[in-house]
Amino acid sequence: MPQLDAHTWNLVFSTLDTESKYKPFALPGSQPHYTPDRPGQVQHIRLQLDLDLESETVLGLCQIRLQPIRAGIRSLKLDAVRLGIQSVRVDGEEQSYEEDGETLQIQLSQPTGEDPLSLEIAYRLEKPQRGLYFIKPSAHYPDKPVQVWTQGEDEDSRYWFPCFDYPGQLATSELVVTVADPYRAISNGRLLAVEQLPEGRTRYHWHQDQVHPTYLMTLAVGDFVEIQDHWQGIPVTYWVEKGRAADAKRSMGKTPAMIEFFSNAFGYPYPYPKYAQVCVADFIFGGMENTSTTLLTDRCLMDERAALDYLWTESLVAHELAHQWFGDLLVIKHWSHAWIKEGMATYAEVLWEEYTTGYEEAAYHRYQDQQAYLNEDSSRYRRPMVTHVYKEAIELYDCHIYQKGGCVYHMIRQQLGDNLFQRAIQTFVQNHAHHTVETVDLLRAIDQATGYNLAPLFDQYVFRGGHPDYKVAYSWDPDANLAKVTVTQTQDKEYLFDLRIPIVFGFVSASSPIPKLKTFTVRIHETEQSFYFPLEEKPSFISFDHGNHTLKTVELTYGIPELKAQLYYAPDSIARLLAAQALAKKGGVEAVRALETALKQEPYWHVRVEICKALGSISLDQAFEVLRTTIQDSSPHVRKAAIEALSQQKSLENFQAIRPFLEQGDPSYQVEAAAAVALGTIAGSALEPKPQEAEVIALFQMALEQKAGWNEVVRAGVMSGLAQMKRSEKALDLLLHHTQLGIPQPLRLAAIRALGTYASEQENARVLECLGDLGRETFFFTQMAVITALSQLNSPKAIPLLQSLDTQDGRIERRISEAIQKVQSRLGGDQSTQQLREELDQLKKNHQELLSRLGSLEAKAESPPANGTSSPS
Repeated sequence: MPQLDAHTWNLVFSTLDTESKYKPFALPGSQPHYTPDRPGQVQHIRLQLDLDLESETVLGLCQIRLQPIRAGIRSLKLDAVRLGIQSVRVDGEEQSYEEDGETLQIQLSQPTGEDPLSLEIAYRLEKPQRGLYFIKPSAHYPDKPVQVWTQGEDEDSRYWFPCFDYPGQLATSELVVTVADPYRAISNGRLLAVEQLPEGRTRYHWHQDQVHPTYLMTLAVGDFVEIQDHWQGIPVTYWVEKGRAADAKRSMGKTPAMIEFFSNAFGYPYPYPKYAQVCVADFIFGGMENTSTTLLTDRCLMDERAALDYLWTESLVAHELAHQWFGDLLVIKHWSHAWIKEGMATYAEVLWEEYTTGYEEAAYHRYQDQQAYLNEDSSRYRRPMVTHVYKEAIELYDCHIYQKGGCVYHMIRQQLGDNLFQRAIQTFVQNHAHHTVETVDLLRAIDQATGYNLAPLFDQYVFRGGHPDYKVAYSWDPDANLAKVTVTQTQDKEYLFDLRIPIVFGFVSASSPIPKLKTFTVRIHETEQSFYFPLEEKPSFISFDHGNHTLKTVELTYGIPELKAQLYYAPDSIARLLAAQALAKKGGVEAVRALETALKQEPYWHVRVEICKALGSISLDQAFEVLRTTIQDSSPHVRKAAIEALSQQKSLENFQAIRPFLEQGDPSYQVEAAAAVALGTIAGSALEPKPQEAEVIALFQMALEQKAGWNEVVRAGVMSGLAQMKRSEKALDLLLHHTQLGIPQPLRLAAIRALGTYASEQENARVLECLGDLGRETFFFTQMAVITALSQLNSPKAIPLLQSLDTQDGRIERRISEAIQKVQSRLGGDQSTQQLREELDQLKKNHQELLSRLGSLEAKAESPPANGTSSPS
């Protein structure tokens, strides 16, 4: 399905959380949706389109071969939104029809019999509002390419051709499209013919031999360059704007290896005659898996610097490719089962990463997926993964079906084991290739292939919302040599989970730093349970849910010695980062020193990243001393995390430590961007001493003048930094300037979002006026940026501005509703004044200084171990 890239997801959506646990998913006006009754089976769709790129019009002829499912049908209702129908014929005869702007109702002159019907619908489409998008230069953006592209999922194909627009109808298709030279047209399937026409026009004829639903039919038109590759004789092509060939190969060049991997993993060779990836401008998602022809945002094309640390492109390519099996070869029968395909495509990213970079990297990818879902569940809404109650189907495409869906596939794998998991997935694919599926079909395939009934897992994680919240305590009885582990499920009692969880005890000795492990698996199904484990000696550490295979939250209440040993010695990297988080909650100098030691010996960048975050949450000078040394780490991800953590302590010393990363630069775009945000955060603080406003503004102006680059990552970071300087009129001047048309689009969107942060504490008339003007624009990403900004405002005037936005897109409508709820919640609560905020910051600083001094005195009073680390006891 259309997937937002990670950068856009984080920036556009994450600030819209409603700050209320377990809000209902269904918005007012939601209702049950079911697959409609079928008048027949669509066998083939042929589209003949003549595009006028200048006037943004399409002359269309849609031919549909329909096999009636029963005799006596006297009318047909097709989905057709403002298509400008000109004539309708059935088997060559004119038919009467009515259109209401949403549907086309055909009155058949003869009732259906047993023979197929041939429908022929002529129409003229002018400036379509959805489904088919015309991209071209404008006065403000003269360098924008001329392109046309489609986006069908979920139910937007009806905006560019008449059809039975739901996923249960599978048919072959062909597209014959005429465009002006030098533009090329790319579509599903095989290219049958290219015909040169008079007046500098060319006709392209594409044919898709394998059945697919209407939402996977596509068209992309542009002055593209084609980069050719192949897999086992099947063409693999990358289509990009001229001048981007090197970026295309860098970003998509692993595709043939991915096709080989997924063909083996899914037990079914790549099923289509080609695989094309077309990178288009202004695409409203990260990617879309149209059958044999994926469309991708051109934002995914990486230059050499971006390839250092921008990881989502490879995951995006893997995700959309995996859909060629899960989503295209196997088609969901109804949108409510979208997790089947989106969950697997998300998990396919993990599988590919495990195959190419190793288990630990993949485990962190899984951990991040867990966190994305957990954040949505706790702060946005909770819902079952399978639900048919919504306003528009696009609302279902959230972290519950992507990230949680991927986690559920991993839990299936964990329960079955690798071999049986692969057998079950391959059975599922082979049983249902070129057919529709529902969730029950996956359960049946698992049972068929393995004999296991996983209905209990599905009942707990798929058909109801939520997950277990565990609190884990440990104690040791030296007299009986018994380890006691007490596990409490802290979520509501009516949502108790019944799961089997592995608990590992690790034993470290002076002679061998590699721990010996002893594993027990326990059934956790009650509110509170205590488990007793006879052991030969006291364990050094305990790893609950070793491997982090279960989707859950967990609070570890072990003692510091056990947490330190887990941090140093646990073989599982996720166990180590969880220990770092638990140690940070303990606080104190001992925890800081343990984290410092772990930073020096930790081989994986992702664990070092989480250690930096943990240090940033400890209000001690010693923690920030460690972070100031860590900003020189070899990994750009760690440097970025250390800089972000340093900004938690708003000091002039930290400002000066971070400044060179923006002023002098860094190999990583992301590090420079993080530095900009951190510098603005420190400069915007009310604490003293702090850098002078003029100095900071001059630094940011230098960056804005000199650091235009890939996707505007660095200058977007400057916008976020300026937003933190909430008392600076000069900062606001720069933000407002960069919201103007003509500013590069990624930078402009960042400035719009930043206005909400800037004005989040007090009403600002200039910000409200600007957002009101911007709200009149209809471009999807501009609207989302405006909603993000308005959702942060502490002003009742934000609500009518939100209500005035165009709501033609279901995602826009939902985000407006959630943003209004957020503003109303904030206005209804206890509003703190800016003075109280500043006083609280000063109290925190004084408290931190006292704790730091106390920690230093305690550290001096103790003799450190000979090796400089604390030994587990």
